[in-house]
Amino acid sequence: MTELHFLRHADAGDPLAWTAPDARRPLSSKGEKQADRLGRFLVGTAFRPDVFLTSPKVRAAQTAEIVARHLDCRVVVDERLVGGLTIDAVEAILVDAGDPARPVLVGHDPDFTELVEELTGSPALVMRKGAMVRLDADRPLVAGSAQLAWLVPPELLKPAR
Repeated sequence: MTELHFLRHADAGDPLAWTAPDARRPLSSKGEKQADRLGRFLVGTAFRPDVFLTSPKVRAAQTAEIVARHLDCRVVVDERLVGGLTIDAVEAILVDAGDPARPVLVGHDPDFTELVEELTGSPALVMRKGAMVRLDADRPLVAGSAQLAWLVPPELLKPAR
């Protein structure tokens, strides 16, 4: 069984206010804080990933680097995580990464919401910016065969007021 994690990149501000190529849009200050809070939270749990596999888009790579740094875990860029993901593409990414038992894929929506929905058969799961989900799945990945183990929404990690 694979503990498959999807981490949607943290907040990157208003895409309409960004004038450079979208792939270079960085995390906002809010997004940096979201990623840092998630990393600090995960350190206090039993979570120990094998690898972070990230989209090369700046906002995803920054999210991966910030969270992975807390967990002393390596980050590998995979161009296929840019977008247009399918279950077969995720399976190929995992095979090419050496079949890690606990991978974290860092990327974008609508891909991640659609993949989580397809893998679990649950249309109610939405991957908000900065959210992380763990699915337990046998390989090769098949639609409807994964079990939701946990979901950490960004709201859970907001600082107390």
